[in-house]
Amino acid sequence: MSEPVALTKITVIQKDTANKIREAYIDGFNEPLLFGVHGGVKQFYGVNPDVEYPSTLDHIVSAAGG
Repeated sequence: MSEPVALTKITVIQKDTANKIREAYIDGFNEPLLFGVHGGVKQFYGVNPDVEYPSTLDHIVSAAGG
């Protein structure tokens, strides 16, 4: 079995559970990534946050398509 090329240390903090807002701290980066809801996703969860952030699915799609 080959050795891993890289391991990433990530800490996710629930900032506002009512509005689905989370911060992800990735080792080696100073600023967190903010995750939340917008558009149809916020309608699905029945929330209306003051600030809309990309969902986790948005980040996955952009990483795969980038």
